[in-house]
Amino acid sequence: MPSTEDEGTLKRNRGALVIAAAVLLLHAVNGAYTTYGYFRDELYYIACSEHIGWGYVDHPPLSIALLWLVRAVAGDSLFVLRFLPGLAHALTVLFTASFAGSFGGGQRARTVAALGIAAAPGITGINGIYSMNAFDILLWSAVFFAVLRLTETDRPYWWLVTGAVLGLGMMNKISMGWLAVGIAAGTALTPLRRWLRTPWPWSAAALALLLFLPYIIWNVQNDWAHLEFARNASSHKYASQNPVTFLLGLLTLWHPLAVPVWTAGAIFLFRSVSAERKVIGYAVATVLVILLANVHSKAEYFNPAAPPLFAAGAVWLERATQKRPRLTGAYAVLLAVTGAALLPLALDIVPAGSLPGYMRTIGAPVPSTEGHRMGALPQHFADRHGWKELAERVAEVYTQLPEEERQHSAVYTQNYGEAAAIDFFGRGRSLPPAMSGHNSYWLWSRERISDSIRVLIAVGGKEDDYRDTFSEVTLAAVHRAPLAMPYEAELPIYICRGPRVPLRFVWPATKHYM
Repeated sequence: MPSTEDEGTLKRNRGALVIAAAVLLLHAVNGAYTTYGYFRDELYYIACSEHIGWGYVDHPPLSIALLWLVRAVAGDSLFVLRFLPGLAHALTVLFTASFAGSFGGGQRARTVAALGIAAAPGITGINGIYSMNAFDILLWSAVFFAVLRLTETDRPYWWLVTGAVLGLGMMNKISMGWLAVGIAAGTALTPLRRWLRTPWPWSAAALALLLFLPYIIWNVQNDWAHLEFARNASSHKYASQNPVTFLLGLLTLWHPLAVPVWTAGAIFLFRSVSAERKVIGYAVATVLVILLANVHSKAEYFNPAAPPLFAAGAVWLERATQKRPRLTGAYAVLLAVTGAALLPLALDIVPAGSLPGYMRTIGAPVPSTEGHRMGALPQHFADRHGWKELAERVAEVYTQLPEEERQHSAVYTQNYGEAAAIDFFGRGRSLPPAMSGHNSYWLWSRERISDSIRVLIAVGGKEDDYRDTFSEVTLAAVHRAPLAMPYEAELPIYICRGPRVPLRFVWPATKHYM
């Protein structure tokens, strides 16, 4: 029989448990019945999982290793791919409710905190596709949980838990390092600094570094590929931001009606929690300063810091409405209803043809954080269209080649999305593996470059550029995908014959880390 204490804990978290279950069900149903296709990065992640290693140009290996295991056990359908990010979202909801409890909140605070994370369209959208970002939010929450447990129990092994999760988090996404700096700052600025006279925090730091070491070694072996990627992405890919546009981005990502909660939460973390628990506030503030100092930081980079802010704000709301608890309930209902109305901005639940009209109806803009010209759909949705058709079009061009040419041919694309789509949807069509100079595909393709390649099927790009390398260039087809991003809505497919020099000599110039 459960104890009275267990029954009380279950009652206090009942609302959060219901919300977490609803979140998981929502993601599972969306993955099973979506009318959209695979997201660009999902196809790339699948390609990465077929090249298992200790690192990739644009990300560490943890999420790829997990995907390899998932694919080996359950396949790579959209339902399978999106179940784990959905589960990560549900677990983040529960962590957030737990933080509200740690900050002194009761059942209403825990429920509102959980609802805030569930209703935030930016967080729901990130957890709606397979990528490292969904696990990033969960792992940050696990770090916050470990640090709070340290302040509650004073047991030193929570330092080792913190270090282990930080290390695993950096092997998922290196931005976890921002949180590591924040925890260090919070430790130094609160009574937790007493631990610095013991080996425990230093052991935690060493453990985190040890777990992250394989990715450092991989970068050393690959000419610091990730640093080159990050430098190029910041300089040429991401649109410039300022504190105003950054904070306005949070307003959209975290739901406009939730602004009073998380802003109050930011104040609460410094004014209304115990001295040691202020470490969370200092950690979050440090991360914010780091992001604002970099003009290319996207607002979504701050998503992992949302759980403690929503939790603290929910406790503030519960206390502010203590004499009128129905106000908390009314706010929760309003947040849930409007959050449901915003779901089509996060998950592909509205048919693509109807989405632009729906966005105009609710006054939602079509944003771009990468400086691209936008089409009818936000990039988050546009990048789910046209991939299968592209592979089919390339396969048609390939099968029209004479047998002799097919034996000495290769497929080249402008970016990893196109290459991964051709590899994934081209399975069973006898297509050669796609090559590209974009990110990790450049490394994989470098190993496949051969002097025996006499014919190149080139997707995208300019005809004149190919004529510099080949003696004959013919436009064979045009792939059209009106719902894709404008730069991929109409892609020429060329047949390039007779390389003027062996391709291994020109391959280094194709490298495009961004």
